[in-house]
Amino acid sequence: MPLLEPKPGALRPTAGGRPAPDRVAGHLASGTPEPLRGDLIALLGPEKVLHTVSDLVRYASDASPYRFVPQVVVVAEDVDDISAVFSYAHGKGRKVVFRAAGTSLNGQAQGEDILVDVRRHWTGIEVLDGGAQARIRPGTTVLRANATLARYGRLLGPDPASAIACTLGGVVANNASGMTAGTTRNSYRTLASATVVLPSGTIVDTADLDADAELARAEPALCAGLLALKAEIEADAALVARIRAKYAIKNTNGYRLDAFLDGATPVAILRGLMVGSEGTLGFLAETVFDTLPLDRHTTGALLFFRTLGAAAAAVPHFTAAGARAVELMDGNTLRASVRVAGVPADWAALPKETTALLVEFRAPDETALREYEEAAARVLAGLEPVAPVASVTNAFTRAPHVLGGYWKARKAFVTAVGGSRPAGTTLITEDFAVPPARLAEACAALLELQDRHGFDAAVAGHAAHGNLHFLLAFDAAEPDDVARYAAFMADFCRLTVERFDGSLKAEHATGRNIAPFLELEWGPRATELMWRIKDLFDPAGILAPRILLDRDPRAHLRGLKTIPRIEALADPCIECGFCEPTCPSKDLTTTPRQRIVLRREMLRQPAGSPVTGALLDSYGYDAVDTCAGDSTCMLDCPVGIDTGRLMKDFRHRRHSPREERLAERTARRFGAVERAARLAVAAADRIGDRPAAALTRAARRAVRPDLVPEWLPRIPGPAARRLPVTPRAGAAAVYYPACVNRIFGEPAGHRGPSLPEAVVAVSGRAGRPVWIPGDAPGTCCATIWHSKGYERGTAVMANRIVEAAWGWTAGGLLPLVMDASSCTLGLAREVVPYLTPENRALHAELTVVDSVVWAAEELLPRLTVRRTAGSAVLHPTCSMRHLGDEAQLRRVAEACAREVVVPDDAGCCAFAGDRGMLHRELTGAATAKEAAEVTARPFDLHLSANRMCEIGMDLATEGRGYCSALLALERTTRPD
Repeated sequence: MPLLEPKPGALRPTAGGRPAPDRVAGHLASGTPEPLRGDLIALLGPEKVLHTVSDLVRYASDASPYRFVPQVVVVAEDVDDISAVFSYAHGKGRKVVFRAAGTSLNGQAQGEDILVDVRRHWTGIEVLDGGAQARIRPGTTVLRANATLARYGRLLGPDPASAIACTLGGVVANNASGMTAGTTRNSYRTLASATVVLPSGTIVDTADLDADAELARAEPALCAGLLALKAEIEADAALVARIRAKYAIKNTNGYRLDAFLDGATPVAILRGLMVGSEGTLGFLAETVFDTLPLDRHTTGALLFFRTLGAAAAAVPHFTAAGARAVELMDGNTLRASVRVAGVPADWAALPKETTALLVEFRAPDETALREYEEAAARVLAGLEPVAPVASVTNAFTRAPHVLGGYWKARKAFVTAVGGSRPAGTTLITEDFAVPPARLAEACAALLELQDRHGFDAAVAGHAAHGNLHFLLAFDAAEPDDVARYAAFMADFCRLTVERFDGSLKAEHATGRNIAPFLELEWGPRATELMWRIKDLFDPAGILAPRILLDRDPRAHLRGLKTIPRIEALADPCIECGFCEPTCPSKDLTTTPRQRIVLRREMLRQPAGSPVTGALLDSYGYDAVDTCAGDSTCMLDCPVGIDTGRLMKDFRHRRHSPREERLAERTARRFGAVERAARLAVAAADRIGDRPAAALTRAARRAVRPDLVPEWLPRIPGPAARRLPVTPRAGAAAVYYPACVNRIFGEPAGHRGPSLPEAVVAVSGRAGRPVWIPGDAPGTCCATIWHSKGYERGTAVMANRIVEAAWGWTAGGLLPLVMDASSCTLGLAREVVPYLTPENRALHAELTVVDSVVWAAEELLPRLTVRRTAGSAVLHPTCSMRHLGDEAQLRRVAEACAREVVVPDDAGCCAFAGDRGMLHRELTGAATAKEAAEVTARPFDLHLSANRMCEIGMDLATEGRGYCSALLALERTTRPD
């Protein structure tokens, strides 16, 4: 056993109350039962079958209030895998559910048997016809697809609030629409074609000119049945009228029956039925979308009204004026939004009745935008907005950062309100639609109904389309609370259907919550047609049982998810999954959401549970060790949950007192540690990669893999032994070379000055000379200890560096320039909790500036560009995202190269100081997609702003030579 092996039991939670009713059964502690596990491994291979109890638990939750534990998880790579799973399910009587992003709000991404992950290997977008269309794989997020399309001035029609995380497969399968899609820009209207794997294994490309003939040969009964249903529907004039009326407003409840009216052939009908089918009719292997113009000219306003009714009454006026979006947020929503970064704090004081409309106009050119602004001004002049708090302006603006803030608050509706719910409660998200002219009446009726059942719900929605969302919180572990929720749902569904003839699901698809009420909305005739559609496509019933169709009137009360309390830092999580796309370990082990889901399962279990023991055995590596700790999850979480910080705390909990003392000692003697590290790099550089790697592997076995770095190929040689000598007199800033730049040199083949020499040279060239303190070696920003959870070592170095920096900068008179973005973040923000009160006061006087910001804002305006490269590719670091420095990196790069590219899949490299040397597989997984983009074409420059990230990207791209943008700037501006 390694010398300092951590004990899994250190993370064992203290048992709370009684075991939860939805806890994982003890017999699953050993994971997937046989013969299911063995069968699927033999069929697909071991790498495609996830079978431990940790695997099953982390896939058991999505963004919905439901929780169903799969028996096994299959990570499918291609349509052959899908067909093989279908064949197995037919032969063995198994059931199959697909899961991509897991952002579904009604349990569509959960199954009780075989769950198939169709995110990991199913990403990619191909732009067609100059951007007019796009071929998109189902695991691609809406945000990622639109990032590519934006270069062509195009975008997708569906724009759900979860665009950062939801995938196109799920968007089509649920006919998700969003803020502006309405009934004309949604998936049903903009999906040009799809490639579908039917339950039988037949593959249909609906764009193929021979698709109907091929489908008729392969599936004659399906073709005949679809045409027979079409004839039956068209022969019933009353049913045709009913179908058309139902889709005049937003509606995703049940199968899309107008596909039989809009499609002339079986394949055309099939294409329409797949939209909103929730994985019950087949697998969407590929989609082709008709794209829409990206109208870049925008104006908008957040307008506040005294009551919800007053706001609703204003909606049709803005719609008539041409507004692309009119979004409604009630008082509860607005007040909860203060949890979102950038939202004015005084919103917390808004009166409960206050309601806001987010109104936005988008135009293709300046002339059209001015016309919209004039129309908006006329509407606003006839209204009576209110300004209950100081931050409210009730004014239209074109400012992107202001509009972006409004949209951030609106899109955080579910997560912000959910994050502020009472601890331990389950969140229900419902959406419905009424004729837009009756929106105000529906709002009043909904509020009255909520009050009658004792719910203080939050309401928001796409007011222009008569589409409202509301959230309810209740305790799923308390039978009385579940009964109260059941009574509310029964009354709500009757209200929506009988009073308003509305849609019980406007854009979130039927799901488990509304399936029992399908017949209430559609009536027995149309509902029976839907059951017949299901039988036509899937006669054996292998796909997604009980998700869209369910005859059990209490099905929506089955599988409700309890939310046991966990660490306060993560307890507000509603498991929405917005954090997952940015997570470096998502394709290796776990995501932030899954780390929290696993923790909650431990709290559901009774004391001594074998399930808890099994989860703890894997949690150390799967959750704690392979978390990069970059905290980008916090940036994408609408309520700012920092799972990286939680994992650092867990690392601390696993440390023995001896380990903490050793870490503190390295901080106190860091000068010697730094010199030893540089000598070790020099020695390894001399003896070569293979011997160095063998030595470090032996040390890792003896001590602990999570403490001793592994020597990797392409790690650069040592830095120069001495830093440049610079005068203090006349310095415009203090320059602090990071310890990584005092230990590691430049990439192989580099010719020219070192990074410290380049920063000194280019700063002097701009007339802004910098001074390097002579006692900088032996100090550090404390990130080394902080990232590993060594609190005593962090406190020692944090206080030492702040005291030193205060002295170097003459009490904060000079800025402190740092040449590694993670170190800038560490000293600017992360050291603060570890400082003494006296040193916090000193820290408040410091101005910490990243070298890229220094270059962009202080040097570039004073420099002459003398030569440029043809192209540069950038790797913006995760620390730059936290600091907001990405634009400055681009500005410096644009001075150095005529073409500057940021890969669409750029993200955290997960090298994370030395974590990439502790777990090289983590960086390999994190960088795979970005590296594929980078190596697909040549670039002259490969630029970043952190030496360890540059090493990680060099490793990922097989030695492309990543280096600091400051090195490129020095060469670009060097006199001939």
